[in-house]
Amino acid sequence: MAVRVGNAPCSYGAFEITVGVLPNVPEASEVLDAIADAGYEGTELGPPGYLGDRTQLRGRLESRGLALAGGYIPIRFSEPDALDEDLQAMNGTLDLFEAAGAADARPIFADAGSAARAARPGAAAKDRSVGLDDARWRRFADGVARAAEQARARGFRPTFHHHTATYVEAPWEIERMLELTDVGLLLDTGHLALGGGDPVQALRDWSDRIDHVHVKDVKFSILESVIADRAGMEEAWRRRVFCELGTGDVDLPAFFAELEKIGYDGWLVVEQDLIPAADEDASVAAAAQARNRRWLTEVAGL
Repeated sequence: MAVRVGNAPCSYGAFEITVGVLPNVPEASEVLDAIADAGYEGTELGPPGYLGDRTQLRGRLESRGLALAGGYIPIRFSEPDALDEDLQAMNGTLDLFEAAGAADARPIFADAGSAARAARPGAAAKDRSVGLDDARWRRFADGVARAAEQARARGFRPTFHHHTATYVEAPWEIERMLELTDVGLLLDTGHLALGGGDPVQALRDWSDRIDHVHVKDVKFSILESVIADRAGMEEAWRRRVFCELGTGDVDLPAFFAELEKIGYDGWLVVEQDLIPAADEDASVAAAAQARNRRWLTEVAGL
């Protein structure tokens, strides 16, 4: 099994809803130093521009011996009026890939979700009425096809990230996405678990499409508390629904055993999305990601 292990800025509190919003998001240099010092081989991009612009990114990565594994691209696939705008924004991410010399970096497509889905994380597992209707699924598929064509025309191989609080969250929604599109699947153990899925079964069912992996652990008790409080996905991040590897409810040893069985070859990116507390120092997240890297070595041999 040829696996490269990476990390991501979201594990340090730097992602789309925090960068440029919260005052205590760590500087990119702190995050990149922590990723390299912990022994990760690469990183994902984070919000475009966070790790550096087109003149900076390559040098910042190469000076630390890091590769660029991919970049998250949220797109309003089922909304024709917004799709063109999002596809134009995607070009900015692909420009960064090219500037970094990252020919193998994955454009990571994700549905942009909605306020209604964000208010009810995990709901689609039991309530299909919150999902897309047939007409919106057709628009969704057309949107993914356009995005994939655009990425492939520039030499990149896109993959699709199922994600809590979006319209591709529950296993049945992932199945529908796979039926309607030809892109790869980014399997995320944490988001799948929150969406009511089984990561081990997912490897068995979708191994022919899985070409990128995010490994997370989750605490179901926190999701349950968020649901009980009608608090929504942002509060789930604040309460740390994603926890350090081996401390939550996902059977990660079984997942890694199955991953080896299917002969997975690609990036495995550790993520522990969080919204930092007002008084939280970046060293807390850095220490957690170093522990996650050691855990992978000790438990999974990676």
